[in-house]
Parts: sequence; structure tokens; C-alpha cells
Amino acid sequence: MDNGASSYRRFLAGDNEGLAEIVREYSDGLIFYINSYVQNISLAEEIMEDVFVEIALKRPKYKEKSAFKTWLYAIARYISIDCLKKNSRYYDIPVDEMHNISDEQDLEKSYIREERKIQLHKVLSRLVPDYRQVLYLIFFEDFSNSEAAQIMKKSDKQMKNLVFRAKQALKKELEKEGFEYEEL
Repeated sequence: MDNGASSYRRFLAGDNEGLAEIVREYSDGLIFYINSYVQNISLAEEIMEDVFVEIALKRPKYKEKSAFKTWLYAIARYISIDCLKKNSRYYDIPVDEMHNISDEQDLEKSYIREERKIQLHKVLSRLVPDYRQVLYLIFFEDFSNSEAAQIMKKSDKQMKNLVFRAKQALKKELEKEGFEYEEL
């Protein structure tokens, strides 16, 4: 699948399997991206569903000016912002409840890796929303700086500065916790 664009074209042509492929491919990533905005995993799941309902019912035009994933995440961003405006308050779900330790042969390494992820997500939740969002887009979703800039409606220069400041803020928060993340 060429990042969802062909599936979306098939869906627009009447093949509902195209939409099903898009949902399977992007739903998990969208939930975590949206959660970086709303800080509530249940609400993020609802908004993710709203994104796909929006696509299914309104069938917005994909102009192919950016990658399909970038376009889809921009839609998710707009819907998330609208939701936050409508619901001025929201509830947090502790990150501890969102992560389960998987059964692997080396349980100790798995446990340590999960604890680091939990700690990283806790620290991320303390950052300002723009920092949290840009770090999630670039490091967890593997968007390029320019793709993240499109999603966040920032210039490339603003994005470069935002990424730098976000990394510095994350590093400072991690150091307060006595944790060093290798990829920073």
C-alpha cells in the first residue's frame, strides 16, 4: 500500500475495503497521536473513530500535496482541536494503565524496556502540548520535520526551533527523573 493514497482512491471509487485498509493501517498510530493532544486514551479512541467517520461520510478531497499519512493526521489534529474546544475539560488516564508487559523470553529486559517507556510517556505528559506533539510526530510516528510542520501548521524554521526546544525540555525533565534516553 502506497501509504494509504491508493486505498483512499479505491474507497472513493466505491470499494469499501479501501477504507477498511486505511483503518487497519492507521488507527493505532492515530490514537496515540490524538492522545498527545487530549491526554485521555478513551477520548482519543473516540476522536480516532470520528476521523474515520469524517472520511467515510464527507469524503474530503486528498490533493496529494503531501503524504497521505500527513493529510490524515492533519484531519485528526483539526478534529482533536474541535473536540477540546467543545469539551473544555478532560480527564487523564494514568500511563501505567495503558502499558502491559508482554510475555517474552527475557522478561526482565522486557520489564525494563516497558518501565522506560512508561517513564518517558509520563515525562512527555508534563511537557507543553506543542513539545509533546512534535516529539510524538517525529520520534514515534517517524514523520519528517517538514511533514510534522505541515500537520502542525508551522514553517520549517519554526519546526526546527520547536524540535530543538522540545528535545531540550524533554532531556531536562528526564534528567530530573535520573533517566537518560539514548536517542536524544
